[in-house]
Amino acid sequence: MKQTWRWFGPADLVSIDDMRQAGVEGVVSALHHRAPGEVWALAEIQQRQAEIAAFSDGSPSSLAWDVVESLPVSEAIKQQKGPWREHIEAYKTSLEALAEAGIAVVCYNFMPILDWTRTDLARRMPTGATAMAFDAIDFAAYDLFILARKGAADSFEPGIQDAATERFAGMDKAAKQQLARTVTFGLPGAAQTLSLDDVRDLLALYGDISANQLRAHFIDFLDAVIPTAERLGLRLCCHPDDPPFPLLGLPRVVSTEADYRTLLDAVDSTANGVTLCSGSLGVRADNDLPGMMQRLGDRVHFLHLRNVSTSGKELFCSFYEDEHLAGNTDMVALLAAVHAEEQRRRGQGRADWSIPLRPDHGQDILDDQGRKTQPGYPSIGRLKGLAELRGIWTALDHPKWGLQGRKSDLGAESA
Repeated sequence: MKQTWRWFGPADLVSIDDMRQAGVEGVVSALHHRAPGEVWALAEIQQRQAEIAAFSDGSPSSLAWDVVESLPVSEAIKQQKGPWREHIEAYKTSLEALAEAGIAVVCYNFMPILDWTRTDLARRMPTGATAMAFDAIDFAAYDLFILARKGAADSFEPGIQDAATERFAGMDKAAKQQLARTVTFGLPGAAQTLSLDDVRDLLALYGDISANQLRAHFIDFLDAVIPTAERLGLRLCCHPDDPPFPLLGLPRVVSTEADYRTLLDAVDSTANGVTLCSGSLGVRADNDLPGMMQRLGDRVHFLHLRNVSTSGKELFCSFYEDEHLAGNTDMVALLAAVHAEEQRRRGQGRADWSIPLRPDHGQDILDDQGRKTQPGYPSIGRLKGLAELRGIWTALDHPKWGLQGRKSDLGAESA
């Protein structure tokens, strides 16, 4: 397990110095200033590598850019409209440059319009920490009354519509504006926000695209880029939908184990893999994260470990970003499955036996609340999460008391 952190570049308020002191072993980053569909030039990739490799005083940090997150897939590719074929060629050219720079793991997603959706970026927890949250009633109020999307009423049960009507009636103008900004926060790397007209225009482009059609477009994309990735020795890994249920009438095609299996079987290559995000997938009660790691583990190239707590068992539900060892996912069981997969890979002699992992998101605690970093990416909150995950891993990997050691002891006792 290679312990990594996401870094948004020189403008990130969490520095390379901070990351190194936290015990980070590798860095996850991207060229966030490049729009989807643009080519990533080798010189810019190498510049980012040089930034990661140095402390603020110019001395070597010993860190390297290990995982790209994300090399974005353009809306044109997802819709197969406009210059989508040119964008696929640009994507392949960018993969060539990343391979030349020595970066092997590339994370991306296939979510329409927004990379993730929340209704609150700083909900106060009982401890005084703040966390990102998704409130189903707030989102319904946004969709029904702020965006006023045509057909929105068909997306919500009557009870949710009634609650949203009451919630919206109690909002003042500032609260409505804040909710609209939060829901459309957009791309986390660029902190881009979308106006209501932007959202309506983008939604209109998906009006005739069903889930089956979006899935077919995804497979066409994989058919086009995976041979290039395979030739270059790259491992592409798709991040799941966040949250993993339909929003704004848009199709979702990467929300369950079955979704992943369809995509992996359609383009059967080790270069076509999974970013297993326990936070995104963990919102759904029907997603068994330890089991998914066991069954999909051969194609898991990147891990996001975070936890969420949900209210209710409905598919469309409220949730918040919990502490890493709390919430829906049994993190010990999941890490045990990761440990078993790494041992299996080592036995096979695979060069990629150590799976890069990052503690995804984190609650804002202590000085985080004054630093105002990228939402979801505080310094101390992520450090806490990494320390907790590292503690579990150290116990699992202990030569005597860990998983392998206990198996040896049990074998000796039975003999």
